[in-house]
Amino acid sequence: MNNITFDTEVIIRLILFTLFFALLAVAELIWPRRPTISFRGQRWLANLGLSVLNTFTVRLIIPIAGVTAALWAQDSGIGLFNLVAWPTWLELVLFVVLFDLTVYWQHRIFHWLQPLWRLHRVHHTDEGYDLTTGVRFHPLSILLSAALKTGLAVILGASAAAVLVAELLLNLTSLFNHSNVRLPAWLDNILRLVVVTPDMHRVHHSTNFTEHSRNFGFSLSCWDRLFGTYLQDPLCPRATMPTGIAGYSGVRTRGLLALLIQPFVSGPVVSGVTPDRVKES
Repeated sequence: MNNITFDTEVIIRLILFTLFFALLAVAELIWPRRPTISFRGQRWLANLGLSVLNTFTVRLIIPIAGVTAALWAQDSGIGLFNLVAWPTWLELVLFVVLFDLTVYWQHRIFHWLQPLWRLHRVHHTDEGYDLTTGVRFHPLSILLSAALKTGLAVILGASAAAVLVAELLLNLTSLFNHSNVRLPAWLDNILRLVVVTPDMHRVHHSTNFTEHSRNFGFSLSCWDRLFGTYLQDPLCPRATMPTGIAGYSGVRTRGLLALLIQPFVSGPVVSGVTPDRVKES
């Protein structure tokens, strides 16, 4: 794992993403948590189109992001882990935990600051909720996130293996916790002690403002409990709980181009940490 190259990273990411995506897609068909909406094909085309665009955008604009940045920091002797004789396993665990903590706070800030919310809102305006929602992010949002994660990798001097593991966990758990898979209640309750489950994160996509401002975690579930943003159950039944953002529905809001320009046009609702921040955008 310490000899990871760019080509190796790409192959590992592609194989794991494809396998996990296929597994969840089949699981959604066999054990759906909520009814499948009629325009699923339109959503998938736009959501996956964003995912492909984001991948190329990050590689083009921030070519040193992620594993490449970690390799550069190691070669240059930069970062905390390169200044102290840490055991390899401890470096990996520490980076994965700190990486996920950073993602948690990044998510909260993207809800709190108006310009960032406009970008992140693209993720929340999905009229459905399935594994493709987990890759539905605006390219500018992804670029900002990539820059933050790259900075964290360099500051800590994380190994290429640690960065790859952390990013893979984030990507795969994002697919999982956005999936429309029905888990037995007992299994969900056990899993959410450690990781964010679909039923746990779906609450965050509720149209109810209080629920929309809870359960920010992506991978580890502990941060919401630690920082007081955890909510066990929504007010509405999970199978019928309304999701999305009011006013964003219909054919004209679903296309890839509509998602790309959405942050730059007027919209009906803006997020915030407290209700008094909600106003017309």
